[in-house]
Amino acid sequence: MSIFHSMNTTASALTAQRLRMDVVSSNMANADTTRAKLVDGEWEPYRRKSVVMEPKGNQFSSFLQVAMNTSGNQGTGNGVKVTNIVEDETPFQLVYDPTHQDANEDGYVRLPNVDPLREMVDLMSATRSYEANVTVFNASKNMLMKALEIGK
Repeated sequence: MSIFHSMNTTASALTAQRLRMDVVSSNMANADTTRAKLVDGEWEPYRRKSVVMEPKGNQFSSFLQVAMNTSGNQGTGNGVKVTNIVEDETPFQLVYDPTHQDANEDGYVRLPNVDPLREMVDLMSATRSYEANVTVFNASKNMLMKALEIGK
């Protein structure tokens, strides 16, 4: 295990949370976009996107095995990685607005499946996680600085 292992782990979380905030921002920016993608000659509204993350490297079972055997310091995590950005398949919202340019023959407009309240909760969660990881990164940095001061 490297002396910078904790900083690398935290940096991976910072990168993942930053991407999560970017995706939420994209969702909020497109909350009213009724023409996002052309599918079979028809415009489809914007679909909400979300980030899928998983741990880098080993799974929990291997950490448990190492902890039970106490065979060294290989039981530490390796951070997190983004595996995919997926589209939310919930149905679009139908709103009656016969004057809208994208209204169907019945006067209904398909709006994106973006819920601003849900997006704000996701943004707050990502922001808090980002802030927590910055705190961990700074604590690691301070510990390394103190260790260097011991050698003086």
